[in-house]
Amino acid sequence: MKAKPFIKWVGGKGQLIEQLEALLPADFEKWENVTYIEPFVGGGAMLFYMLQTHPNITHAVINDINSDLTTCYRVVRDHPKELVESLAAKQAEYYSLPTEMARRAFYLGERQEFNTKNLDPIENTTLFFFLNRTCFNGLYRVNKSGLFNVPFGKYETPTICDANTIFADSEILQKVEIMTGDYQQTLEKAKGNTLFYFDPPYRPLNATSSFNDYTKEAFNDLAQKRLKEFCDQVEAAGHKFMLSNSDCKDGFFDDLYLQYQIKRVWASRSVNANPEKRGKLTELLIRNYGKAI
Repeated sequence: MKAKPFIKWVGGKGQLIEQLEALLPADFEKWENVTYIEPFVGGGAMLFYMLQTHPNITHAVINDINSDLTTCYRVVRDHPKELVESLAAKQAEYYSLPTEMARRAFYLGERQEFNTKNLDPIENTTLFFFLNRTCFNGLYRVNKSGLFNVPFGKYETPTICDANTIFADSEILQKVEIMTGDYQQTLEKAKGNTLFYFDPPYRPLNATSSFNDYTKEAFNDLAQKRLKEFCDQVEAAGHKFMLSNSDCKDGFFDDLYLQYQIKRVWASRSVNANPEKRGKLTELLIRNYGKAI
């Protein structure tokens, strides 16, 4: 069983893996004792791919400001058996409910319990998984108070307990250090041959297309500029980085990352209230290495 993301996450990079792989440093396979760092780990599609594809990565560091998410990673890594048992019980309880009305009421009760923020790691992660599988479209969204507020998704028998994936992920995460907080703390973990991959909250293409409500803190243009300054620090320290973001037509990123290599790649967008605005769009991949393509 291959390791893969254990949750659905908006902006997941599963569809872009081949393009990201093609834009790794040309000599990456020759690097020894690589440290791989993801300061905005999200669903971890790139993380699981890199750890299974590149055995020269001997240490990895992931970070996210979302403490519920990083707690999930720690529980999957350190307590897979207890988590599987808890999820199996939650799945059986949900499947036993006879009507959509009963399932909705159960979902809202579990959401309220999750938002108390007074749970132990196993309980918190169990509800995180449950809500991710049963909420509308698998979204993770919080309000300005940091409370999860996605409505019920009407799924009758979603897979709440995927034991094979949890055990496979636990095994691969043994070499991963998990951090919670501001991404800038990850620079102190860089040593030797280090590659950073940044997948921050994307800058909205327009005023109505924003979806970066993963945390109560906004990731606005000032935050994007702060991230660019951090990339400059990574560059000055002699490390390599690759960064993904939206292809805004106002030239914001072309100007901001003028000194670096910028490539446009095609990606699918599935989160938009207007179905006509879903589909193929270009995204940016920005690197501090390689030739312009």
